Amino acid sequence: MPSYRAPVEDTLFLLNDVFGMDKYSNLPGFADATPDLVEAILVEGAKLAEEVLQPLNQSGDREGCSRTDDGTVTTPKGFGDAYTQFSEGGWIGLSADTEYGGQGLPSTLTVAMNEYLCSANMAFSMYPGLTQGAIAAIQTHGSPEQKQTYLPNMLTGAWTGTMNLTEAHCGTDLGLIRTKAVPQGDGSYAISGSKIFISAGDHDLSQNVIHLVLARIEGAPEGTKGISLFIVPKFVLDENGEPGERNPVVCGALEEKMGIHGNSTCVMNYDGAKGWLIGEENKGLRAMFTMMNEARLGVAVQGLSQSEVAYQNAAAYTKDRLQGRALTGAKAPDKAADPIIVHPDVRRTLMSIRAINEAGRALVLWTALQGDVSHRSDDEKARQAGDDMMGLMTPVLKGVLTDRGFDNAVMAQQMFGGHGYIAEWGMEQFVRDARISMIYEGANGIQALDLVGRKLPTNGGRAIMGFFNEVGTFLQEAGAEETIAPLAASLKAGVDDLQKATMWFMQNAMAKPDNAGAGSVDYMHLFGLVAMGFMWVKMARVAAAKLAEGGDSKEEFYRTKLVLARFYMERLMPETAMRLARISAGCDTVMELPAEAF
Repeated sequence: MPSYRAPVEDTLFLLNDVFGMDKYSNLPGFADATPDLVEAILVEGAKLAEEVLQPLNQSGDREGCSRTDDGTVTTPKGFGDAYTQFSEGGWIGLSADTEYGGQGLPSTLTVAMNEYLCSANMAFSMYPGLTQGAIAAIQTHGSPEQKQTYLPNMLTGAWTGTMNLTEAHCGTDLGLIRTKAVPQGDGSYAISGSKIFISAGDHDLSQNVIHLVLARIEGAPEGTKGISLFIVPKFVLDENGEPGERNPVVCGALEEKMGIHGNSTCVMNYDGAKGWLIGEENKGLRAMFTMMNEARLGVAVQGLSQSEVAYQNAAAYTKDRLQGRALTGAKAPDKAADPIIVHPDVRRTLMSIRAINEAGRALVLWTALQGDVSHRSDDEKARQAGDDMMGLMTPVLKGVLTDRGFDNAVMAQQMFGGHGYIAEWGMEQFVRDARISMIYEGANGIQALDLVGRKLPTNGGRAIMGFFNEVGTFLQEAGAEETIAPLAASLKAGVDDLQKATMWFMQNAMAKPDNAGAGSVDYMHLFGLVAMGFMWVKMARVAAAKLAEGGDSKEEFYRTKLVLARFYMERLMPETAMRLARISAGCDTVMELPAEAF
């Protein structure tokens, strides 16, 4: 039976010591987020994850969801009670607007909490996670009446939310959507069509499901310029705002999946269902992207979460599993063999996973703070800088942390040998669950193209220049500190590779766009290596300062940070040179063969 312990100490170290969350106390919601309150929230969230959700992860995977002939879906045993506890705890509205019943705390806390939920039970966490995304879309683009109608019940968890984009004939290319919307003359529209891969499309956890559906109004322009977004509830609301008659939107089938069996991934059929336009006609993608960006950060957290829980179980196993003797002589002479943690390659594997996890967690929280600034600051320049960084880092986080998360889950599984292949130990579930995170919310190749083709050139490259300036200023300060100088030098080498790659694209991708396409994934990972290296030097700098002060009970914690920072710079950061070489090779070989040769 696998186990999980939420990394509360690490999260608090990042929020309090590395990023100085108290520096943001001038922003709405941050003044209330005192260190004591933040710790209390994370400790309670950890308890919920560890004691309520984690015990349902394996059983929920084995049981899965079931669909009846009328299209209603039942979730695995225990999910209903767990959802009730989750909702009653106020977790869905932790960072939402107080006007609609939320607690108004920083979104960064919700992101931190979501890691714990995903590690404990990724399939369960998707039900409230999608609801939070739908809340964000309605909050940003909905009318005052729509906000008052839907948000209070969604914030309590009484109603849940989904997003409906994908159709059988189109995935990322949303301009091909065929679902249609016909005006009814009373302000509503009749929505008809079919959507696939709809997570949490139907279930028994809430009283109503509020679908956000992309559709094309009759006569709208072709392509993405003619797409609108609609609110389509499972139950149409009566005159009192309560769920009334059943809307003709049903789960036609449950997808048979590789993983996340505890989440109801549905084919949703709309047969003239009542829907209401959210935002402007033909501007649906703009509204949906609010939800998609929330989801992409959430999926990045999923990649991190599966890597973390897989690591924890692998590390524990390597301390117990006896096999062979250490190369330098027996370390447990009283036993038939040594625990496999004594072997260098086992340690290399575990440290590789952990170095990514801890830097990935830091990068996620750092980015979430930029998002809070972009939404809450009254300083226009600060808002712009925060929005720039959030937009730049979203594809990096989604692509890199999910690619690495899956790879790490596989490496952690390897530590178990044959037992890793057996369901009883739980490792194969982490591998299966992690795999979807690389695919949905835009497959990672699309994230890389988004980064290179859209995010880099936007506003004349303002976001990437802002990143280089911030890292460069930090390196000037940190590089002068004796303990940190070697780490700063390694980071500087990675930054130089990233700048060279960026310049190569500027010189070679305009005239020959395939050069950008061929190098985009390597660029995304090069960027991720540098960004995580930036986080490691930040963490190491604080840890070194704490050790220099002395008298702290967490000396071992800080020393471990310094060792992991050195490991990252020695073993992982050198990959930037490899990535640069691949990017600089261009597209000629990639594009040379005719299609028939494949």
